[in-house]
Amino acid sequence: MTVMEPDAHVASPDRDPSETDTAAIELTVVMPCLNEADTLAICIDKAHRAMKAHGLVGEVLVADNGSTDGSIEIAEARGARVVAVAAKGYGNALMGGIEAARGRFIIMGDADDSYDFLELPKFVDKLREGFDLVQGCRLPSGGGVVLPGAMPRLHRWWGNPMFSAMVRLMFQAPIHDVYCGLRGFTRELYDRLHLRSTGMEFATEMIIKSSLFGVKIAEVPTTLHPDGRKAHAPHLRTFRDGWRTLRFFLMCSPRWLFFIPGVGLCAFGALGYALGMPGVKLWGATLDAHTLLASSLSILLGFQLLQFGVFAKTFATTEGLIPEDPRFSRWLNTMHLERGIVVGAVAFLAGTGLLLAAVGQWYAAGFGNLEYAITMRWVIPGVTLAALGFQTVFSSFFVGILRMGRKT
Repeated sequence: MTVMEPDAHVASPDRDPSETDTAAIELTVVMPCLNEADTLAICIDKAHRAMKAHGLVGEVLVADNGSTDGSIEIAEARGARVVAVAAKGYGNALMGGIEAARGRFIIMGDADDSYDFLELPKFVDKLREGFDLVQGCRLPSGGGVVLPGAMPRLHRWWGNPMFSAMVRLMFQAPIHDVYCGLRGFTRELYDRLHLRSTGMEFATEMIIKSSLFGVKIAEVPTTLHPDGRKAHAPHLRTFRDGWRTLRFFLMCSPRWLFFIPGVGLCAFGALGYALGMPGVKLWGATLDAHTLLASSLSILLGFQLLQFGVFAKTFATTEGLIPEDPRFSRWLNTMHLERGIVVGAVAFLAGTGLLLAAVGQWYAAGFGNLEYAITMRWVIPGVTLAALGFQTVFSSFFVGILRMGRKT
């Protein structure tokens, strides 16, 4: 990362309130940039005007991600500080800019003139009140305004509301516009979150982690204007970035990706056993050995998902990706390695016992034909218990390895 700053501490072309030393800078406005010559000057000028009008001591920092259209020269001419970020990607550009920021408050926003940087004081006021993250909201559900032609219909009426509802449900984030790129946060929060996403997921990761770590989040309404760029189309790709968002949501939530489906499959399998073992008739159909076989598959798949959930949450907690869950930690301490081995061994032996009982029935029949409706009621549970016990023993070892962590 290379820093190009022809004149340090410049926050406006006339060098008004931010011509101060670094320690006095309260706000850094970070704009990621990749060939934004059409609109960059407008955005920088608006940010300068907002800071000057409200007496904010700050700077505008352009995080350039390899522009070849004169964006760098435009930024420097308008009094912005330019940071060249070689690693490609929206997240990389923002991380490069944020890490070079001098303000204790940081506001990020795209340089396509869709966000009105004259609204900066609203974000600063909330940050001064003590909020760690101040998220803009363009949607009417959060008091925002989307001007005609500013957002594709699919994004406005389906994608954005759906993903915003999901982030509220899955992570209890108190926001209504997960994709709004205009937001403010403290430098302390950024350093604490250890964000890792290098692409479009960067902004979503910030919201999710802030919610998981229980920081103070505020939402302020903002207005979305039509994209002012003419030289190229927006960088956002609807279905690609929508899938990446969904994928990231699930990867950040072992509960929704593993635990909830796992519990559902295990419950479905247990219900099948409750009906299949006694041979219950349901709507004229007799639930027999085939029901038990399908139920065992459901239980095995569900148990594997629960194991994956334990692995994922243990790893994420150990690596600091998500905060520690006291209830999960207590459960891990209760089901420690030795206890897991004992439980698994008991289940394996019980399953083996059922299989031996089935062999005994076969022996009694002179190793001839068996009545499978009866015998399979021993064989299927036996195989299932043996498999579950075997998996429990070795998964306990794996969790133990994950909990060892690593020396830093």
